[in-house]
Amino acid sequence: MDDFYSPVAEFYDLVPRAHAEGEAALRKILAEVDPGAGPVVDIGAGTGRTCRIVAEALPSAKILACEPAPAMRAVLTHDVLADEDLRRRVTIVPESAESVVLPETISALVLFGVLGHIGPEDRRALWDRVLPRLAPGAPVLVELLPVTRPMAMPRMELAREQIGDLTYEGSIEAEPIGGDLIRITSTWRISGDAAPARVVRNISEWHTFGIDDLAAETGLPGEQLTAQAGVLRAPTRRA
Repeated sequence: MDDFYSPVAEFYDLVPRAHAEGEAALRKILAEVDPGAGPVVDIGAGTGRTCRIVAEALPSAKILACEPAPAMRAVLTHDVLADEDLRRRVTIVPESAESVVLPETISALVLFGVLGHIGPEDRRALWDRVLPRLAPGAPVLVELLPVTRPMAMPRMELAREQIGDLTYEGSIEAEPIGGDLIRITSTWRISGDAAPARVVRNISEWHTFGIDDLAAETGLPGEQLTAQAGVLRAPTRRA
């Protein structure tokens, strides 16, 4: 998987304020998980936003955090190292979704900000690996975009934050580029008297999907929790 995130890793934690609704849904679903059934697997753990939510919602859970982007993983490692509880419970690996060694049983699977970087065939290969390992009733939590089919996404604000004497403004937009793909452009503008103004743009490609598509791929019932989050649920009994 290409490293789309390291070039904008410094801005990643400015965005979560815009995702409060999705994170609240994530906490609600995780509260129902039995951590004794196995580790929680967080694929595409980024700088640790979802990892911290899992740790807070499930104080006894072991967490496998997978993050291939070096800059993102550096922040994740820093945060885990600084927290004795996380240091005891979180294992960080650099593998991608396609190559990570999975535990025998998974109590919950978190896939935030990652599935669209995996094409349909590779997603099916991922499901083939993951589904047999899901504990009965285990949720698969996924982050959703506003578009579920290739179409233009008008420019929308991601964040506007003040840090010291600098202002950080982020936006995102997208356009279809063929097949199920869209090209996403994120733009960050940093301004203020403390340093020369700068603009950082990052371009990535995303395979569009909706929760119904994932339900069809996996055979699991799916539910859209919010505009930004959905869940698939493993059967309550293993076949």
